[in-house]
Amino acid sequence: MARQKPIVVVTRKLPTAVETRMRELFDTRLKEDDKPMSQAQLVEAVKHADILVPTVTDRIDAHLLSQAGENLKLIANFGNGIDNIDILAANARNITVTNTPGVLTEDTADMAMSLILAVPRRFTEGMLYLKEHKDWPGWSPTWMLGHRVWGKRLGIIGMGRIGQAVARRARAFGMQIHYHNRRRLPEALEEQLEATYWESLDQMLARMDVISIHCPHTPATYHLLSARRLKLINKTAYIVNTARGEVIDEQTLARMIEKGEIAGAGLDVFENEPKINPKLAKSDRVVLMPHMGSATVEGRMDMGEKVIINIKAFIDGHRPPDRVLPSMI
Repeated sequence: MARQKPIVVVTRKLPTAVETRMRELFDTRLKEDDKPMSQAQLVEAVKHADILVPTVTDRIDAHLLSQAGENLKLIANFGNGIDNIDILAANARNITVTNTPGVLTEDTADMAMSLILAVPRRFTEGMLYLKEHKDWPGWSPTWMLGHRVWGKRLGIIGMGRIGQAVARRARAFGMQIHYHNRRRLPEALEEQLEATYWESLDQMLARMDVISIHCPHTPATYHLLSARRLKLINKTAYIVNTARGEVIDEQTLARMIEKGEIAGAGLDVFENEPKINPKLAKSDRVVLMPHMGSATVEGRMDMGEKVIINIKAFIDGHRPPDRVLPSMI
Protein backbone atom coordinates (compact mmCIF):
# COMPACT_ATOMS: atom_id res chain seq x y z
CA MET A 1 0.00 0.00 0.00
CA ALA A 2 1.39 3.40 -1.03
CA ARG A 3 2.24 5.76 1.77
CA GLN A 4 -0.09 8.75 1.98
CA LYS A 5 1.53 11.97 0.81
CA PRO A 6 1.86 14.73 3.45
CA ILE A 7 -0.33 17.80 3.15
CA VAL A 8 1.95 20.72 2.30
CA VAL A 9 0.45 24.22 2.43
CA VAL A 10 2.33 26.95 0.55
CA THR A 11 1.50 30.49 1.70
CA ARG A 12 2.66 32.45 -1.38
CA LYS A 13 2.88 31.86 -5.12
CA LEU A 14 6.27 30.29 -5.93
CA PRO A 15 8.06 29.82 -9.28
CA THR A 16 6.00 27.51 -11.51
CA ALA A 17 8.70 24.84 -11.75
CA VAL A 18 8.97 24.69 -7.94
CA GLU A 19 5.21 24.43 -7.49
CA THR A 20 4.99 21.71 -10.14
CA ARG A 21 7.68 19.61 -8.48
CA MET A 22 6.03 20.02 -5.09
CA ARG A 23 2.72 18.84 -6.52
CA GLU A 24 4.47 15.76 -7.92
CA LEU A 25 6.02 14.85 -4.58
CA PHE A 26 3.48 15.95 -1.98
CA ASP A 27 -0.21 16.66 -1.48
CA THR A 28 0.49 20.35 -2.05
CA ARG A 29 -2.06 23.14 -1.56
CA LEU A 30 -0.90 26.10 -3.65
CA LYS A 31 -1.78 29.77 -3.39
CA GLU A 32 -3.76 31.01 -6.38
CA ASP A 33 -2.46 34.58 -6.20
CA ASP A 34 0.67 36.30 -4.89
CA LYS A 35 -0.97 38.12 -2.01
CA PRO A 36 0.08 37.27 1.55
CA MET A 37 -2.31 35.07 3.49
CA SER A 38 -4.62 36.81 5.93
CA GLN A 39 -4.43 35.84 9.59
CA ALA A 40 -7.57 33.74 9.17
CA GLN A 41 -6.04 31.92 6.20
CA LEU A 42 -2.84 31.23 8.16
CA VAL A 43 -4.89 29.79 11.02
CA GLU A 44 -6.65 27.46 8.59
CA ALA A 45 -3.30 26.51 7.07
CA VAL A 46 -1.67 25.50 10.37
CA LYS A 47 -4.80 23.61 11.43
CA HIS A 48 -4.80 21.33 8.40
CA ALA A 49 -1.18 21.17 7.20
CA ASP A 50 1.36 18.47 7.93
CA ILE A 51 4.00 20.83 6.54
CA LEU A 52 3.80 24.60 6.17
CA VAL A 53 5.90 26.49 3.61
CA PRO A 54 5.79 30.19 4.64
CA THR A 55 7.79 33.20 3.45
CA VAL A 56 9.22 36.30 5.11
CA THR A 57 5.84 38.04 4.84
CA ASP A 58 4.13 35.47 7.08
CA ARG A 59 4.22 36.02 10.84
CA ILE A 60 4.39 32.56 12.38
CA ASP A 61 4.24 33.55 16.04
CA ALA A 62 3.39 31.73 19.25
CA HIS A 63 -0.28 32.72 19.06
CA LEU A 64 -0.63 31.26 15.58
CA LEU A 65 1.23 28.09 16.52
CA SER A 66 -1.05 27.60 19.53
CA GLN A 67 -3.88 27.08 17.02
CA ALA A 68 -1.96 24.52 14.93
CA GLY A 69 -3.25 21.01 14.45
CA GLU A 70 -1.45 17.99 15.87
CA ASN A 71 -0.28 17.01 12.39
CA LEU A 72 1.86 20.11 11.82
CA LYS A 73 5.40 18.85 12.30
CA LEU A 74 7.53 20.91 9.88
CA ILE A 75 7.77 24.57 8.90
CA ALA A 76 9.95 24.72 5.78
CA ASN A 77 10.60 28.43 5.37
CA PHE A 78 11.06 29.70 1.80
CA GLY A 79 13.86 32.09 2.73
CA ASN A 80 17.10 32.38 4.64
CA GLY A 81 15.94 34.71 7.41
CA ILE A 82 13.83 33.13 10.13
CA ASP A 83 12.85 36.24 12.12
CA ASN A 84 9.27 35.74 10.87
CA ILE A 85 9.02 32.49 12.86
CA ASP A 86 8.94 32.03 16.65
CA ILE A 87 11.56 29.27 16.78
CA LEU A 88 11.18 28.73 20.53
CA ALA A 89 7.41 28.33 20.28
CA ALA A 90 7.80 25.90 17.38
CA ASN A 91 10.39 23.88 19.30
CA ALA A 92 8.12 23.74 22.35
CA ARG A 93 5.42 22.17 20.16
CA ASN A 94 7.92 19.71 18.63
CA ILE A 95 7.70 21.40 15.22
CA THR A 96 10.89 21.33 13.16
CA VAL A 97 11.86 24.55 11.34
CA THR A 98 14.10 24.77 8.27
CA ASN A 99 15.30 27.61 6.05
CA THR A 100 17.24 28.05 2.79
CA PRO A 101 20.75 29.29 3.62
CA GLY A 102 23.61 29.70 1.17
CA VAL A 103 21.69 29.98 -2.08
CA LEU A 104 21.10 33.74 -1.76
CA THR A 105 24.68 34.72 -0.99
CA GLU A 106 25.87 35.87 -4.40
CA ASP A 107 22.61 37.58 -5.40
CA THR A 108 22.38 39.56 -2.16
CA ALA A 109 26.07 40.47 -2.34
CA ASP A 110 25.52 41.74 -5.89
CA MET A 111 22.68 43.95 -4.65
CA ALA A 112 24.78 45.30 -1.78
CA MET A 113 27.69 46.11 -4.08
CA SER A 114 25.31 47.78 -6.51
CA LEU A 115 24.03 50.05 -3.74
CA ILE A 116 27.58 50.73 -2.51
CA LEU A 117 28.29 52.09 -5.99
CA ALA A 118 24.93 53.69 -6.71
CA VAL A 119 24.63 55.92 -3.65
CA PRO A 120 27.99 57.76 -3.68
CA ARG A 121 27.95 58.04 -7.51
CA ARG A 122 24.35 59.36 -7.52
CA PHE A 123 23.22 56.89 -10.18
CA THR A 124 19.52 57.13 -9.36
CA GLU A 125 19.55 60.93 -9.37
CA GLY A 126 21.14 60.97 -12.79
CA MET A 127 18.74 58.40 -14.21
CA LEU A 128 15.67 60.20 -12.84
CA TYR A 129 16.87 63.54 -14.18
CA LEU A 130 17.05 62.17 -17.73
CA LYS A 131 13.65 60.50 -17.40
CA GLU A 132 11.95 63.58 -15.94
CA HIS A 133 13.64 66.37 -17.94
CA LYS A 134 13.69 66.80 -21.69
CA ASP A 135 16.14 69.70 -21.65
CA TRP A 136 19.39 68.08 -20.45
CA PRO A 137 22.07 70.52 -21.66
CA GLY A 138 24.80 67.89 -21.90
CA TRP A 139 28.01 67.12 -20.06
CA SER A 140 29.25 69.56 -17.42
CA PRO A 141 32.53 69.55 -15.44
CA THR A 142 30.81 70.47 -12.17
CA TRP A 143 27.28 69.01 -12.34
CA MET A 144 26.05 65.83 -10.57
CA LEU A 145 29.38 65.15 -8.87
CA GLY A 146 29.51 62.14 -6.59
CA HIS A 147 32.33 60.32 -4.83
CA ARG A 148 34.51 57.42 -5.93
CA VAL A 149 34.53 54.24 -3.87
CA TRP A 150 38.12 53.29 -4.74
CA GLY A 151 40.32 53.74 -1.67
CA LYS A 152 37.37 54.21 0.69
CA ARG A 153 36.91 52.25 3.91
CA LEU A 154 34.00 49.77 3.91
CA GLY A 155 32.73 48.67 7.31
CA ILE A 156 30.84 45.37 7.13
CA ILE A 157 28.50 44.53 10.01
CA GLY A 158 28.08 40.75 10.03
CA MET A 159 30.84 38.78 8.30
CA GLY A 160 28.96 35.61 7.41
CA ARG A 161 28.61 34.21 3.91
CA ILE A 162 27.06 37.36 2.44
CA GLY A 163 29.39 39.75 4.27
CA GLN A 164 32.40 37.84 2.96
CA ALA A 165 31.00 37.84 -0.58
CA VAL A 166 30.56 41.62 -0.37
CA ALA A 167 34.13 41.97 0.93
CA ARG A 168 35.48 40.10 -2.12
CA ARG A 169 33.55 42.33 -4.50
CA ALA A 170 34.54 45.50 -2.68
CA ARG A 171 38.23 44.53 -2.76
CA ALA A 172 37.96 44.31 -6.56
CA PHE A 173 36.77 47.94 -6.52
CA GLY A 174 39.78 49.00 -4.45
CA MET A 175 37.98 49.44 -1.14
CA GLN A 176 39.62 48.80 2.23
CA ILE A 177 37.72 46.11 4.14
CA HIS A 178 36.87 46.42 7.82
CA TYR A 179 34.35 44.34 9.74
CA HIS A 180 32.57 43.77 13.04
CA ASN A 181 31.23 40.32 13.84
CA ARG A 182 30.20 38.31 16.90
CA ARG A 183 33.22 36.10 16.30
CA ARG A 184 36.47 37.04 14.67
CA LEU A 185 37.24 35.22 11.41
CA PRO A 186 40.14 32.77 11.22
CA GLU A 187 43.44 34.50 10.52
CA ALA A 188 43.83 32.84 7.11
CA LEU A 189 40.41 34.09 5.98
CA GLU A 190 41.14 37.59 7.26
CA GLU A 191 44.32 37.62 5.22
CA GLN A 192 42.51 36.34 2.15
CA LEU A 193 39.90 39.08 2.42
CA GLU A 194 42.49 41.66 3.55
CA ALA A 195 40.02 42.53 6.28
CA THR A 196 40.58 44.44 9.52
CA TYR A 197 38.58 43.24 12.53
CA TRP A 198 36.99 45.65 15.01
CA GLU A 199 35.81 44.21 18.31
CA SER A 200 34.10 47.52 19.05
CA LEU A 201 31.29 48.36 16.63
CA ASP A 202 31.27 51.94 17.94
CA GLN A 203 34.92 52.45 17.08
CA MET A 204 34.49 51.01 13.59
CA LEU A 205 31.42 53.11 12.76
CA ALA A 206 33.25 56.34 13.56
CA ARG A 207 35.98 55.61 11.00
CA MET A 208 34.17 54.23 7.93
CA ASP A 209 33.23 55.84 4.62
CA VAL A 210 30.60 53.21 3.75
CA ILE A 211 28.79 50.87 6.15
CA SER A 212 27.10 47.71 4.85
CA ILE A 213 24.79 45.64 7.05
CA HIS A 214 24.71 41.84 6.76
CA CYS A 215 23.62 40.55 10.16
CA PRO A 216 20.29 38.79 10.78
CA HIS A 217 17.41 40.39 12.65
CA THR A 218 17.29 38.93 16.16
CA PRO A 219 16.37 40.45 19.53
CA ALA A 220 20.08 41.23 19.96
CA THR A 221 20.36 43.09 16.63
CA TYR A 222 17.10 45.06 16.79
CA HIS A 223 18.15 48.71 16.30
CA LEU A 224 21.79 47.65 16.43
CA LEU A 225 22.35 50.93 14.62
CA SER A 226 20.53 52.92 17.28
CA ALA A 227 20.20 56.69 17.45
CA ARG A 228 23.33 56.78 19.59
CA ARG A 229 25.36 54.72 17.14
CA LEU A 230 24.08 56.56 14.08
CA LYS A 231 25.42 59.77 15.58
CA LEU A 232 28.91 58.22 15.68
CA ILE A 233 28.97 57.94 11.90
CA ASN A 234 30.78 60.58 9.83
CA LYS A 235 28.50 63.03 8.04
CA THR A 236 30.27 62.11 4.78
CA ALA A 237 29.55 58.37 5.19
CA TYR A 238 26.92 56.20 3.49
CA ILE A 239 24.86 53.30 4.87
CA VAL A 240 23.77 50.28 2.84
CA ASN A 241 21.29 47.72 4.17
CA THR A 242 20.37 44.51 2.38
CA ALA A 243 19.77 42.48 5.57
CA ARG A 244 16.71 43.48 7.62
CA GLY A 245 15.21 46.92 8.15
CA GLU A 246 14.78 46.41 11.89
CA VAL A 247 18.55 46.51 12.40
CA ILE A 248 18.48 50.32 11.89
CA ASP A 249 16.56 52.95 13.83
CA GLU A 250 14.93 54.11 10.60
CA GLN A 251 13.29 57.26 11.98
CA THR A 252 16.63 58.55 13.24
CA LEU A 253 18.37 57.61 9.99
CA ALA A 254 15.77 59.50 7.96
CA ARG A 255 16.10 62.63 10.13
CA MET A 256 19.89 62.57 9.97
CA ILE A 257 19.93 62.23 6.18
CA GLU A 258 17.40 65.06 5.91
CA LYS A 259 19.64 67.28 8.05
CA GLY A 260 22.82 66.31 6.18
CA GLU A 261 24.25 64.50 9.22
CA ILE A 262 24.71 61.33 7.12
CA ALA A 263 25.58 61.58 3.41
CA GLY A 264 23.06 59.04 2.16
CA ALA A 265 21.81 55.48 2.17
CA GLY A 266 21.05 52.54 -0.10
CA LEU A 267 18.20 50.45 1.32
CA ASP A 268 16.71 47.20 0.04
CA VAL A 269 14.84 46.51 3.31
CA PHE A 270 12.77 48.65 5.67
CA GLU A 271 11.81 48.66 9.32
CA ASN A 272 8.04 48.69 8.71
CA GLU A 273 8.04 46.90 5.38
CA PRO A 274 6.15 47.27 3.07
CA LYS A 275 5.58 50.81 4.39
CA ILE A 276 8.35 53.22 3.41
CA ASN A 277 9.39 56.13 5.62
CA PRO A 278 8.20 59.28 3.76
CA LYS A 279 11.42 61.17 4.51
CA LEU A 280 13.47 58.38 2.96
CA ALA A 281 11.16 58.12 -0.03
CA LYS A 282 11.50 61.79 -0.97
CA SER A 283 15.24 62.14 -0.34
CA ASP A 284 17.54 62.52 -3.35
CA ARG A 285 20.33 61.01 -1.27
CA VAL A 286 18.64 57.67 -0.69
CA VAL A 287 18.44 54.80 -3.19
CA LEU A 288 15.44 52.59 -2.42
CA MET A 289 14.91 49.06 -3.73
CA PRO A 290 11.79 46.94 -3.07
CA HIS A 291 13.45 44.03 -1.20
CA MET A 292 15.07 42.67 -4.38
CA GLY A 293 18.27 41.27 -2.89
CA SER A 294 17.41 37.66 -3.73
CA ALA A 295 15.18 38.44 -6.70
CA THR A 296 16.81 36.38 -9.41
CA VAL A 297 15.22 33.47 -11.25
CA GLU A 298 18.18 31.30 -10.31
CA GLY A 299 18.05 32.29 -6.65
CA ARG A 300 14.35 31.60 -6.24
CA MET A 301 14.67 28.25 -8.01
CA ASP A 302 17.52 27.31 -5.67
CA MET A 303 15.40 28.34 -2.68
CA GLY A 304 12.58 26.11 -3.89
CA GLU A 305 14.97 23.19 -4.33
CA LYS A 306 16.22 23.66 -0.77
CA VAL A 307 12.65 23.63 0.56
CA ILE A 308 11.90 20.40 -1.32
CA ILE A 309 15.09 18.72 -0.09
CA ASN A 310 14.30 19.67 3.51
CA ILE A 311 10.74 18.34 3.23
CA LYS A 312 11.85 15.08 1.59
CA ALA A 313 14.52 14.48 4.21
CA PHE A 314 12.01 15.10 7.00
CA ILE A 315 9.28 12.79 5.68
CA ASP A 316 11.88 10.09 4.99
CA GLY A 317 12.81 10.15 8.67
CA HIS A 318 16.11 12.00 8.32
CA ARG A 319 17.26 15.25 9.88
CA PRO A 320 16.68 18.05 7.33
CA PRO A 321 20.00 19.56 6.20
CA ASP A 322 18.88 23.12 6.97
CA ARG A 323 17.21 22.64 10.33
CA VAL A 324 17.09 25.78 12.51
CA LEU A 325 17.73 25.17 16.20
CA PRO A 326 16.85 27.54 19.06
CA SER A 327 20.57 27.80 19.86
CA MET A 328 21.11 29.45 16.46
CA ILE A 329 19.01 32.52 17.21
